[in-house]
Amino acid sequence: MKIKVINKSGFDLPRYETVHSAGLDVRASIEETVTVKPLERVMVPTGLYVELPEGYEMQVRPRSGLAAKFGLTVLNSPGTVDPDYRGEIKVILVNLSNEPFELRPGERVAQLVVAQFARVEWEPVSELSETERGAGGFGSTGTK
Repeated sequence: MKIKVINKSGFDLPRYETVHSAGLDVRASIEETVTVKPLERVMVPTGLYVELPEGYEMQVRPRSGLAAKFGLTVLNSPGTVDPDYRGEIKVILVNLSNEPFELRPGERVAQLVVAQFARVEWEPVSELSETERGAGGFGSTGTK
C-alpha cells in the first residue's frame, strides 16, 4: 500500500527497522535538544503530513526501548491519526521515570502502525448472548 506523505522534517522518512517490523520508527523533528523532566509531557513534532486511504488509521505507539530503558512513553497510546486529518503528526511523550531525559533532534520517539478499521452501527437490544466468561471483567480469566 502506498501512502502520500509530505516530509518537512529534514530526516529520512520513517522506516521499518527489520523485515518483520509492524511499526515504522518516527523521529523527533526538533532543532535542538529538549529536556523532558520527570512526569513532564511534551508534544514532539515529526515534520510529517500524510494522506491515509479511507478505512485506514495510523496508530502512534511507544517504542519499547525508550519505555524500558528510560520510562519514556506515548501518553495517549495508541494515538490515532484519522484518514481525514491533514495536519502534522505529533507525538505526546511523557517521562514516567525519576530522571530527566534528553530528547535529541532526529531521535526515534515512536512507531507508526497503519491499520484498517471498520465503522459500526449500534443495534440497541435488551439482552446479549450468553458466553462462558459472561460479565467477568479484569482478571476474571486468571492471572497466568
